[in-house]
Amino acid sequence: MDQLKKVPQEDWDDVDSPPLSDEMLARMQPVKVAHPDIPPRVRGPQKAPVKVPVSIRLNPEVVAYFRAQGKGWQTRINEVLAEYVTNRQE
Repeated sequence: MDQLKKVPQEDWDDVDSPPLSDEMLARMQPVKVAHPDIPPRVRGPQKAPVKVPVSIRLNPEVVAYFRAQGKGWQTRINEVLAEYVTNRQE
C-alpha cells in the first residue's frame, strides 16, 4: 500500500479506466473462486531472530517522543535499548 502513496496525483489523473458495467460487476468473483489453482500465500520461515513480546511501562514523555517520530517507533525504542546493552558489555 505504501507504494501507492508514491504515485503522483498526475499519474492517477492520467489513468483512463472506464466505469464497470452492471454485467462486469455481476461476473466478478473472488480470486480463490475464479482461480482455485493459485495456492494461498503462506508466510515463509522467519529470517531474523524472533523478538520476544513484552509489556513495559514507560514514562509518557518517552512514549510521546518516539511516537512523534512516526511509524516504527517501537523498533526505534528497541534499537536504542540494544545499543545501550552493546555499549555496556565489556
